[in-house]
Amino acid sequence: MRKKRKSDDGGFSIWRSYSDMMAGVLLLFVLIMCVTLFQAQKSYNDSIKERDEKIALQEEYTAELLAKQMELDEQATTLKEQEEELSAADEKMSEQKMLLAEMARQLDEKQKQLDAQATKLDEQATQLTEQQTALDEKTAQIASQQQKIDAIIGVKAEVVESLRQEFASNNVSVDIDSKTGAMTLDANVMFEYDSAELTEDGMDALRQVLPIYCKVLLSEEFKPYLAEIIIDGYTDDEGDYAYNLMLSQNRSLSVANYLLEIEGDFLSSSESIDLKDYLTVNGHSMSNPILDASGNVDKDASRRVEVKFRLKDEEMISELNDIMTAE
Repeated sequence: MRKKRKSDDGGFSIWRSYSDMMAGVLLLFVLIMCVTLFQAQKSYNDSIKERDEKIALQEEYTAELLAKQMELDEQATTLKEQEEELSAADEKMSEQKMLLAEMARQLDEKQKQLDAQATKLDEQATQLTEQQTALDEKTAQIASQQQKIDAIIGVKAEVVESLRQEFASNNVSVDIDSKTGAMTLDANVMFEYDSAELTEDGMDALRQVLPIYCKVLLSEEFKPYLAEIIIDGYTDDEGDYAYNLMLSQNRSLSVANYLLEIEGDFLSSSESIDLKDYLTVNGHSMSNPILDASGNVDKDASRRVEVKFRLKDEEMISELNDIMTAE
């Protein structure tokens, strides 16, 4: 067997050492590569995990953003609706302001009217006060005049009663009005139809009633109150008014003339003078006719002569009665 040489063993050793070193280096490299790959894998896994976590966070954040966006959209919609409502409310408020302004203007006008009415009422109150004062004065005046009226009315009633008693005591029947004291004489007895000349029967009738009537009126008791002794003639409603006026006037004048003829038989000279001062004659034609129960003209009753009297101040009584009635 051939022995190896020392040089060959040395070279083999170096190669072997180099191979071992290279194997070690390779192993180290492999180890390093494994460690590097392990670390790279770990890093990759950590990156993936981190990425997934970030993606999850991003998705969660995105969901929150979407939710917030929806909420913001809803709030925007609500705000828009509120803005529209506010705009409508502003318009309504503007209309109400205009309405309030118009109402304020109307109230001012009404206040002015009320002020004017108040002023007018004050003026009317002043006028009413003045009128009340005047009315009080007139009432006092009327009260004073009423006493005079009552006295005159009382005198007239006394005159009428005295006339009735005097005719009754002389057994003379005559138609005397209980209120006015007017004595009615039948023209059919005193005159022929369509005549103004006294008949004998007429003169007899006048001779019975005229002295009594005149004596009572011209007595000392009643003469101070006497104003007139009036003789009025009336006709019926037939014929012409003017003709009947003349006829009624002539008939009343015939009665007056006959009274003046016989006055000396029952009156003193002074009473005769007074009679002429008081005597008044009137003709009334067909006015104031007498009506029957059916409302028709009673022709016989309408043809008449009335003898009546008027006391002093009777016109004043009539006027005062009108005043008191109006008041």
